[in-house]
Formats: sequence, C-alpha cells, structure tokens
Amino acid sequence: MFRFTENNEVVSTDERRAILVGVSISEDITYFMDELQNLAEAAGVEVLGRMIQNLERPNSATYIGSGKVGELAELCENMEADTVIFNEELSGMQLRNLEDGLKVRVLDRTILILDIFASRATSKEGKLQVELAQLKYRLPRLLGFGKSLSRLGGGIGTRGPGEKKLETDRRHVKARVDEIESELKEIRKNRSTQRAKREKSGMPVVAIVGYTNSGKSALMNKLLESVEKEDKSVSSRNILFATLDTAQRNIKLESNQEFLLIDTVGFVSKLPHALIRAFKATLEEVILADLLLHVVDATSPDADFKIQVTEQVLNEIGAGGKDRIYVYNKMDLMPNPSDWPYREESIGISALTGENVPLLVEMIKTRLFGDRIDAKLLIPYDKGAALSYIFEKGIVKVVDHQENGTLVEVNLSLEDFSRLKEYDVL
Repeated sequence: MFRFTENNEVVSTDERRAILVGVSISEDITYFMDELQNLAEAAGVEVLGRMIQNLERPNSATYIGSGKVGELAELCENMEADTVIFNEELSGMQLRNLEDGLKVRVLDRTILILDIFASRATSKEGKLQVELAQLKYRLPRLLGFGKSLSRLGGGIGTRGPGEKKLETDRRHVKARVDEIESELKEIRKNRSTQRAKREKSGMPVVAIVGYTNSGKSALMNKLLESVEKEDKSVSSRNILFATLDTAQRNIKLESNQEFLLIDTVGFVSKLPHALIRAFKATLEEVILADLLLHVVDATSPDADFKIQVTEQVLNEIGAGGKDRIYVYNKMDLMPNPSDWPYREESIGISALTGENVPLLVEMIKTRLFGDRIDAKLLIPYDKGAALSYIFEKGIVKVVDHQENGTLVEVNLSLEDFSRLKEYDVL
C-alpha cells in the first residue's frame, strides 16, 4: 500500500488490514465490492470484512450515516483494522470527517487505483501520468480543507500557520502539475513526430484494448511468437493492471504485409477520470488505430458488463466508432468451449495454448489488407510525383533503379493501384 507525503510523494506503508465499505442506492453493488476487494488485494491489503449500507443518497459529511460511522469505528477496533476503503470517491471533507470519527486511515476507490498504478508504472511517461492524476485528485481536496477552515470565522486560531500551509501546499501542487503537463506535452510532441513518420509509411496500426487482466499482454506475446519474435515479448502477469506503459511491436506476416501492434493499459469500472485524462497521450494510440482487438475474459461471469465498461471508456476518449474484433480469451479454461458468448465480429481463442490464434491473424489480415494488393510498377524517371505517391501511400518492399525507370514492388490499396495502373508491369 502507498500514501501521499506532504511533498506529494508516494511512499509505502505498513497498513495492510482493511474493511471495505459501500453504499447501495437501489442497486446491487456486490460486483463492485468484489472488484474493490480484488483491487485491495492487488495493493497488498488483507481484507478483513465488508460493510454495506442502503441509503437514498450518500451523507454529504461522512458518506455513510452517522450511526454507521460509530458501528464502523467499533468494528475497526474489534477486528484490529488500520484502514477503511470506500467503494466510491470521497470528498476532502468526507475523508477528514471519517478519519476523525474512525481513528484509522481512510482511502477511497480512486486513491486505491492510483496507488496500484503508482506501484506498476515503470517508464518515465507512465510515472509522470500517474503522478499528474494523483496531484489532480489531491488539489480539490486541499481546497476542501480550506473551505472548512473558513467556516470557523475570524479570530485567534482560525488563520495563521494552518491557512498558510494550505496555501503553500496548493501552490506546490499547482506548480508541479504545470511542470508535469509541460514534460508530457514534450513527450506527446515526440510521439506525434514518430506517428507522422509511421503514417507516411502507410503501416496500419492494431491496438489491443480490454478490461484489466483479460489477457491482452498474453495475446500480444502469442502474436509475436506466431511471427517468431518471442524476444520482443512484453511482461504478462495474472494481476490487475500488469501493463501500464504502452508497448509497440512490428508484426510482419508471411505475406510480407506488416502492421504495428500496440498493447494498452487495462480498464476497470469507475476508472478515475483524472487517470483517463492523465493517460490521454498514451490512449491517443487507440484513437488513431486502424483496428481494435477488444480482448474479453470468456470465463468471467461478468463478461458483458466488462465489455460495457471498456466501451464506455473508448467512447470517452473518442474511439467508440473504431473497427474492432471481439477476442474472447481463455477458451482453454472453459468447461464447454461451445458455450462462449459469441457475438458478431468475434472469435474465441486461448492466448496460453495458441488455440485459434492463426484464425485471428487471418481476420486481422483481412480487415487491414482485404482491399490491398501486391503490385510491381515501373515508374519512368520523369514521373517523380508518381514515385513519391507510391512511397507515401504504399508499403514498399523492393526498389530497383533500372535503365528506363524505377521498378518498385509495393503493397497498395485497390484505390491507389487504380491511379497507378498505367505503370503496372505484372
């Protein structure tokens, strides 16, 4: 588990015994509480128990009712819990009031997810993105504490050092936010330059998306293995948010056609908006992809819900209308493989055993290159514009400068080939 220091750094703590708390407003929140427990355990927390309260609306001061706060305080004492984790995002006022009433550390779902991301990030960009989300989460809560101070009115003890420290913290957080956003802007500029070069080459992009722990990285590794690039494999572990940093690998098919395969961060329900905004630069790769592989855990009883959550995030970042293939993974664990939840434009595979992965590759190939052909074109030396067009739009494989022109072997779309058909020598 991790916590914020006064300098906004994330450091490990020894708080590992927690009670989970949720509020049900005319809905069953069992799934969300189960997922909260999985998140807590992923952060190294021992979950001692749960408390759920049915309310028409959350309490503005303490989220749960005042009577429940007393019950929860007693439960923490009896079970020797040192942490309480709430299923929803809490305001700064609620966090302070709850910690005052419970005498233990209080976290919410957002803090927990940010903590896990902080522990998983490895690249400079990933660390900056997580820190930015953490600071943006903290900033309004600092202001919330400021408002609570102002309600005390004037007089001795209501101003001075406490308020000065608040203002100092606020300025420090804002300055660091500006600094990080500037660094990320520079990284984004470099990525845009790289992307422009890639787009000029005409190489299509396939992005792997899906709920966390659905097997996205395992699928990427199996696809790399299918083209004998095991040495380019990415980290793949059976834990939540194993992958934060975007991985990119070239895939060259037996037909010599190539595409760029991108693995992305996994999604989860109630993913903090600050985190989505912070990872916008990374998720831009999804927005600009030609095809999405939406990986789904076929063994999950909540597969449809997880698809819905992923689709919501894709819509939020502007990738909702992208062409996609639904890849139902972990078929090797299905008691009856014929029972997998088939939907249109989908395939059932096993990233572990490789079952149906060749069929998936063929589906990808058809989607990306179905309207493309290999051509051999002889471009006269006085037709430089045509040659430039070929290099801009096609995937050039061979260039041979001959006596009467430049012979180019290239993969082109049918539309582009029709414009260059006069140079065809096949």
